[in-house]
Amino acid sequence: MIKSKKWGIQDKHIGFFLALPGLMVFCIIILYPLINGIFMSFTDKSLMRVESNFIGLRNYRELFTNSDFISLLINTFIFVLFTTAFSFLLGFVWAIILNTKFRLAEFLRGITLVNWIFPGVAIGYLWIWIFHGEYGLINGVLRILNITDRNINWIGQTTTAMMVVILARIWSLLPFNMAFILGGLQGISMDQLEAAHIDGAGNIRTFLWIIVPEMKNIITLILILGSISNLQAFDIIYVMTAGGPARATTTFSIEVYRNAFKYYNFGYAATIGVIWALLLGIISIVYVKQIKESEE
Repeated sequence: MIKSKKWGIQDKHIGFFLALPGLMVFCIIILYPLINGIFMSFTDKSLMRVESNFIGLRNYRELFTNSDFISLLINTFIFVLFTTAFSFLLGFVWAIILNTKFRLAEFLRGITLVNWIFPGVAIGYLWIWIFHGEYGLINGVLRILNITDRNINWIGQTTTAMMVVILARIWSLLPFNMAFILGGLQGISMDQLEAAHIDGAGNIRTFLWIIVPEMKNIITLILILGSISNLQAFDIIYVMTAGGPARATTTFSIEVYRNAFKYYNFGYAATIGVIWALLLGIISIVYVKQIKESEE
């Protein structure tokens, strides 16, 4: 064992000192805000008052008895479910198409990945223009095709606003899913696919019996990471609807922002944030468990 005579430092302590800077950054950036947020959820802290008081579980009782809490859960569940599922399915289909050998495959792959660099704010404004109630592209196409003779206020209606926001989010996630799935498809041995076709398996059976099992870990990770990302989504929703109309697109991220920076009620916003963090924690545990199983 190597030991310094001057300092008496053993090699088992070296790892700790090397990890200490990273541990300090973790405590300052992640651990302290998390603990402070949990503590704040038990107070009535507000920017409208200098002092704050400890109020126990009052914020949690108010949240769980609030009639808007159920709609908040439903909106978040719908948004996460549909954006995760459809962005994955479309990404899978597009990856299969681009994995085939045709002349424009490389060009289309590059065009798809360009969408990845667009910020969420820009994507939000793009889809506002597409679905604008007065001069939007969709309304113009519908009038040309004589499907409707009036403008539809897609973003301003409670029945269609969530659909538009989900479509915008799906479009933004498509390159991410396509890239990962395409990498998984290219890792499958062509000998397996050819052997399956020789044995008489059609495209559907080959897909279900070979491709899906071979990509099981990738598919699981994409779905878990997609769920975590969509549960945290904020920019596209806020730019397009700010949670409206009539709270039809309000998710946890929007509700936390609204209570903290519109109503200045930091204590209540922290309470919503704690519930939000618990949901993220549950999904993250599943993600870590899947990573360990993949390594084993």
